[in-house]
Amino acid sequence: MTQQQKVRWGILGPGTIARAFAGGLAHSQSGTLTAIGARNPAKSDYAEHFPGVRIHNGYDALLADPEIEAVYIATPHPQHAQWAIKAAEAGKHVLCEKPMGLTAFEADAMFHAARKANTFMGEAFMYRHHPMTRRIIDLITAGEIGEVRAIKSSFGFAMPRFDPKHRLYANDTAGGGILDVGCYPVSMARLIAGATMGKPFVEPETVLGAAHLGETGVDEWAAAVLKFPGGLLAEVSCSVSLAQDNVLRILGTKGRIEVTDFWFATGHKGGTAIIDIIRPDGRHEPIEVAEAGWLYAFEAEAASRAILAGENEFAWPGMGWDDTLGNLRVLDKWRQTAGLEYEIEKPALRIRTLKGETLGLKSDRIGRTNVPGLPKPISRVVLGFEDFRSFSSAAILLDAFYEAGGNGFDTAFIYGNGITEKLLGDWQASRGVRENIVVIGKGAHSPLTYPETIAKQLDISLEKLKTDYVDVYFMHRDNLDVPVGEFVDAMDAEVKRGRIRGPFGGSNWTRERFDEAVVYAQRTGKTAPGALSNNFSLAEMRVPIWEGCIAAADKDWRNWFAARGVPNFAWSSQGRGFFTERAGRDKTDNEELVRVWYTEENFSRRDRAIEMARKLGKKPIHVALAYCLYQPFPVIPLIGPRTLAEFDDSLEAMNITLTPEDIAWLSEGRQA
Repeated sequence: MTQQQKVRWGILGPGTIARAFAGGLAHSQSGTLTAIGARNPAKSDYAEHFPGVRIHNGYDALLADPEIEAVYIATPHPQHAQWAIKAAEAGKHVLCEKPMGLTAFEADAMFHAARKANTFMGEAFMYRHHPMTRRIIDLITAGEIGEVRAIKSSFGFAMPRFDPKHRLYANDTAGGGILDVGCYPVSMARLIAGATMGKPFVEPETVLGAAHLGETGVDEWAAAVLKFPGGLLAEVSCSVSLAQDNVLRILGTKGRIEVTDFWFATGHKGGTAIIDIIRPDGRHEPIEVAEAGWLYAFEAEAASRAILAGENEFAWPGMGWDDTLGNLRVLDKWRQTAGLEYEIEKPALRIRTLKGETLGLKSDRIGRTNVPGLPKPISRVVLGFEDFRSFSSAAILLDAFYEAGGNGFDTAFIYGNGITEKLLGDWQASRGVRENIVVIGKGAHSPLTYPETIAKQLDISLEKLKTDYVDVYFMHRDNLDVPVGEFVDAMDAEVKRGRIRGPFGGSNWTRERFDEAVVYAQRTGKTAPGALSNNFSLAEMRVPIWEGCIAAADKDWRNWFAARGVPNFAWSSQGRGFFTERAGRDKTDNEELVRVWYTEENFSRRDRAIEMARKLGKKPIHVALAYCLYQPFPVIPLIGPRTLAEFDDSLEAMNITLTPEDIAWLSEGRQA
């Protein structure tokens, strides 16, 4: 292979692990090291460890180098996401040292950047590419030790001394064992579990973890138990201040496999290792594995070949995107059960976006609209985010929504037992954007649907939201046993206190109840309700998803909305997956879809959405969202993407324009 056919690599963060990679790259066939990016380019030993390469002053300079095709990221853990995303946006392929990110949410954002840039991105687990790993998997799949029932794996060492500023002990560098070395036994356990089932990897059903958190708040030693489908158990442990035997043990019904210092296989510069098969009677059947290749050369070669082949991710047994995300989800659960959250993941320190930037408007993909009674324009779609349980994970999506022009955020007293409100409060306070956003609050959910509940719950909600008002307020349910005027009085009182500064109304209220409330308000001089938040979608809800829910999508409802001009903040505006590929007349694996949405009328609407989407080069779910946006009355859909990919996909609806004739055809199959 000629020099011109090799991938030209740059190293971002030239520390100890980068030297190991550089050595491996030098002993590979398909890549060559061209440059490094360093914070301190004048450091004296760079020439010794990285001979003959350009040394750039800073990481941005490396990414700006037109000769560099791929970068190896070897910075401390908290900087992985920032620079991997920047590298992808610069058109560079990325091999990122493990862990890919601090959480699965960060890694997902990194892969999303690579997906948009059509570049390679992979997580650097050097042992996954070594031939010894494949040999062990082959032994398992061949049934050499029978049925695998348990795995015991550790990766731990003792630092020479405690240094709170060392990256392995420092909280601000996400130190500790779980992320640095605990990721190895977890990845191996998932790989072995997959081999027993004929799959590349398998995710555990449960993760129970514990850790000792030292004086800097990082895990100095930790352990976890993973239970896989079929009863397979894995015991994994790690440490940075406790020496462990680091023996991989795979226990089967016909014996066990033991490999000492497995993670380093046959050595950094090649050598011989033993896979020891131990039978139930104690007999040892050692298998000698000799390999001249350098440990990190296999990883470097696999990445270079994937790049040359135009691939976006590693092939098995390397860590592909789903494999990396699954591994990090296990680490997330391990950290969660151990009570480990780094200070740099909390609002006080995570005040910038994942790319390390100050939050600001980057585009107006979403657009804004005016709602009667609301003092400021609101984005055409509103973001709901019930699935997040930590600030660092929620902030990724919240930042992206704001950067794309989104300023409407949907919360409720009941969501996540208040976690959603707290996350939004922490986010808006850390970003300083309260006056630029529209906060939707909801309270008085059943069984506490009483007038006196409104003020009490709003007290708690506002404290969590770190604000003294909401812009829009909805009662989450109605209680027909209570005169509607009492509810109007309670909400009007909050308007007069300045705690509701825009329209209020009901979520899951009937037309009759809303009209009655308006009449009462007009008669008594109170503030009248001005908005609803009922289900509205191209697919009409045949039965309530949850008790007390009300759909407002049929012809009578549409005529009512058009006559009154009442805005509807529509939940489940895309039919909760009805317009995706997982729905179909012959698919019955999702009970909710079948129970709520499966009617012949809805399937006819879905067929028309598919037909229109095909003509527009979009997806049916995009058409379904656009259907809400182009009603002859105000509809502000609530969307709930869980990932950046889902969010970007939803925004494709913003590129669709529908006429009244299109709306009539989609809904009724006729022209307006």
